[in-house]
Amino acid sequence: MRQLALVSAVTVLAAGVAAQQPAAPASPPVPEVGTVAPDFSVPGATRFGMLRGPVRLSDYKGKTVVLAFFFKARTRG
Repeated sequence: MRQLALVSAVTVLAAGVAAQQPAAPASPPVPEVGTVAPDFSVPGATRFGMLRGPVRLSDYKGKTVVLAFFFKARTRG
């Protein structure tokens, strides 16, 4: 009987602590296939260095754009 009361108390405490913690931030929505991508800009770079101005997706409106990410580019890894 004593073990049951202890387990119940721990369960109630754990539920109370979980209820007090803030909710995890919502993940950004995943676009559906075929939807128009939102406009964005990123710093541009070539093999010779950084570009003066940012590169915007809207600069390529009406053209096919392929985004490639090389997360280890310019690193020793």
